Amino acid sequence: MSENNTEDLSLLGKEAVKYEFDYNPDLLETFDNSHQGRDYFVKLNCPEFTTLCPITGQPDFATLYISYIPDVKMVESKALKLYLFSFRNHGGFHEKSINMIMDDLIDLMDPKYIEIWGKFTPRGGISIDPYCNHGRKGTKYEEMADHRMMNHDMNPEMIDNR
Repeated sequence: MSENNTEDLSLLGKEAVKYEFDYNPDLLETFDNSHQGRDYFVKLNCPEFTTLCPITGQPDFATLYISYIPDVKMVESKALKLYLFSFRNHGGFHEKSINMIMDDLIDLMDPKYIEIWGKFTPRGGISIDPYCNHGRKGTKYEEMADHRMMNHDMNPEMIDNR
């Protein structure tokens, strides 16, 4: 494999990409982490996430904040974009959608640590902002996940921080 590990990527750099409108985790792709001996966060901010309310069919919009500490594999960002786009016609409550994404990324990369926070725009005067995380069992990352879960939202919401 080449030094930048992109030979196996089927989407990066391709102009004629088909956008799928139905949930498809097979769109996700990885590449090798070139700094496996170091802990560091990769933060992916996704301000254009959409899914559908499973009851009303109305669209729900969110910014997703995905942060992870990679081990061997990392998610390729264009593949992640297309995967997130595949939620466009998916009917799922906010909490279910965020947990599905978490499960798919854990299955894909097996990161040391990962967290996802969905900041959904209000509908009917209420915003729903699910947060989930995962630390590798039996390691310091499991302890980190517990700590971050208990302390992740210590700042009160303000109208201007959306």
